[in-house]
Order: sequence, then structure tokens, then C-alpha cells
Amino acid sequence: MRVLSFLLFATALAGCERVSADRAEAQLVARVNGVEISARELRTGNVAQAVERIIDRELLVQKALEAGLERDPLVKDSIDNARRQVLAQAWLDHAAAAAAKPSREEIRAFYAENPALFAERRIYRLRSLIVSAPAEMIDVLRAQAARAAELDAIAAWLKARNARFSAATETQAAEQLPLAFLPQLARMKAGEIAVFGTPPGAQVVQLIHAEEAPLGLEQSQALIEQFLAGKKRLEIAAAEVKRLRESARIEYVAQFKR
Repeated sequence: MRVLSFLLFATALAGCERVSADRAEAQLVARVNGVEISARELRTGNVAQAVERIIDRELLVQKALEAGLERDPLVKDSIDNARRQVLAQAWLDHAAAAAAKPSREEIRAFYAENPALFAERRIYRLRSLIVSAPAEMIDVLRAQAARAAELDAIAAWLKARNARFSAATETQAAEQLPLAFLPQLARMKAGEIAVFGTPPGAQVVQLIHAEEAPLGLEQSQALIEQFLAGKKRLEIAAAEVKRLRESARIEYVAQFKR
């Protein structure tokens, strides 16, 4: 059941390096009933607490193995599924390893194309209603919001129609908000109300206050580079899955045929 130690494979141990066999002893952190635990099994965070958690896990794993639970069909399926997930992700990581680092020109272009995130960045104090509603109700909601002076009036209107919604008041920087919201929010003045379509229905937002908080290119470079690199990895992963599907022979069982 050592496969369980890989379930959080995406998080690397800070400061923990790969070591050769002759240095393995130096990387040991504990032995539990003779089973060695290496630093590679630790994860970012409080190291002392992580060691204790791994010891607890190892004790439980040993008891499970003593009981023969690895032969239980459900447990075997879970182990196999976890192994396959790790291998699938490992291949995607391998395929994306050659992705080029974003160029200075790409970073500059992204900065220029998204002023609401950088040069014209704002920190917003917002009141909002998150509404679960069918698509046909959104236009009616927008019309109602256009006539309302306060969010409370829209909340009362929704209650009268037994609509499901929740209310919140939050302070959020531009990068914490959906990118699609920003162009309209950037134009809004205090007190104005906007309605944005969302997967469960809509989000009705009233701007309480906005504070200018611009970021220069140099301040933003590391964040933009990280975002663009992640975007490239996702694009490569999608292209690789598409390529593999096109070259594979896939046969659906009748009831699952699309």
C-alpha cells in the first residue's frame, strides 16, 4: 500500500533533494517496526508534525496488511485507481516538461492585455447575492437589478419568488475575482449594481468601494510567468490526450456508447 504515499505527488518537499543510495541512510527520518521512512515521504509544512503523521499512517498500513486488507476487492480497486492516476499524471508531466518558458514578450503582452489585473488593478469591497436560477430568469433578474437602488431590494424580490440565493460582503483584489467580471467592475462607481452569469445561475454584485492598487510589470512578472507556464502545460496535456485518443482503438460497451 506504499502507493498511498504518492497520492499528494503534486506537492514537493521544500528543501528535500533526491539522494543516491549511499546517502539514503542520511535521509531516513524514522523506522516503524523495522520499516524505514525516508524524507521523500514528507510534505511541505511543519516537519515534526509531518513525521508524526507518517508514523501514524505507517502503523495503520502495517495493521491493514496484517489483516490482509490489500486483498479486499474494494481496496485493490482503490490502490489500482490511485496507481493509474499517478501514472497518468506522471506521463502528462513528462509530456509537458519540454514546454518553453514564457518569453519576455509574452509576459509583456499578457500584462498589456489585462490592465484590470495589473496597471489598473483595484481592490473591491462588494456586496453580492449568489443566485441559483435557470438561464431564462437571468434576463429578468438583470432588468430588476437595473431598477434597484440597493441590493436589499433585489434580495426581497428573490425571496418573494422563492429563489435560492446566499448573500456575502467581501473585500477582494482584482485577481481574486473571475476574469470575466473585471471589465464591468472596473467601470462601476460606488453603489452601482451588476449581474454576472455564473454556472449555478448568477451573481448580483453591488460595489461599495474600490481602491486603486496598480502593479507594475516587474512586480507582476513572476505571477504572469507562473500563469502562462501553467496555461501552456494545460494546453499540452489537452493536446496529448487528444493525440492519444486519435491513435487509440477505443471500443465502448453497448450501454456506454455515445
